[in-house]
Amino acid sequence: MKEFSPNSSLGEFLRARRERLTPEDVGLPSYGRRRTPGLRREEVAQLAHIGISWYTSLEQGREVNPSEEVLNSLAGALRLSVDECRHLHMLAMPTKPEEEEDQEVSTGLVQTVRALEPNPAFILGKGWDLLMWNQAAELVFRLPTFSKELHQRPNWLRRFLTDSSLQTNNLDWEAKAKVMIARFRADYPLFANDRKLKGLIEEFMELSELFRSFWPKYDVETVTECHKRWNDPFIGEMEFEHVTLQPPTNPELKIMIYTASPSTSERLKTLLTTWRTTRDK
Repeated sequence: MKEFSPNSSLGEFLRARRERLTPEDVGLPSYGRRRTPGLRREEVAQLAHIGISWYTSLEQGREVNPSEEVLNSLAGALRLSVDECRHLHMLAMPTKPEEEEDQEVSTGLVQTVRALEPNPAFILGKGWDLLMWNQAAELVFRLPTFSKELHQRPNWLRRFLTDSSLQTNNLDWEAKAKVMIARFRADYPLFANDRKLKGLIEEFMELSELFRSFWPKYDVETVTECHKRWNDPFIGEMEFEHVTLQPPTNPELKIMIYTASPSTSERLKTLLTTWRTTRDK
């Protein structure tokens, strides 16, 4: 089993970003064909104005503790996006000790998510396990009925990678899955030292060919809000404004809210009423 660690991830991320660039991309001369893709380490060090041995130590996952100034220089040298620059800084941060305790969702958050009906909403924890969700989310995303007694909570990424109905109903499933993996990768430094997460990544490597091929690319994406639209065979056309919120005291939690358009909201209200009546009989 491959060992995942923040230091090795930092080195792998730097190497992946280095290998995607050519000398022409960064204004350096190119001297014929190269045996390996991308920039050489000495070229990155030159562009970032740091020593080659020091940069090599970074890529090899050694404990060198780069400063914020050095990280920004590397981000500029490697032409990192805003999301990639943020990810670089997160990977370089000292990691918290491994924690095994269950995550608790406050009563206030639970009541907030339930009050958002008929807008689907749910809360993600470490590794994107669903900790709590409302009935609208249960209907729209076909989740099990929420109960504190549930022993196995659904995992948001596992569900998207392995649920065959989602692949059937989403013509652009692969593109969406790649975006989700990139967002999962962006969250990775928040719980990189968590044993359960390491097992989860190994599981996804076994379960999904797409995850296996895309995860090592180190693509990252951070999106807090976007427009969502899709057609469900049972519900019909749905349209939402999606936002992600994070409690300031617990950044490992994500509150996912899908605010329905007026027409979608009315349809969900009707369906939820019928669904509850049928279920309660």
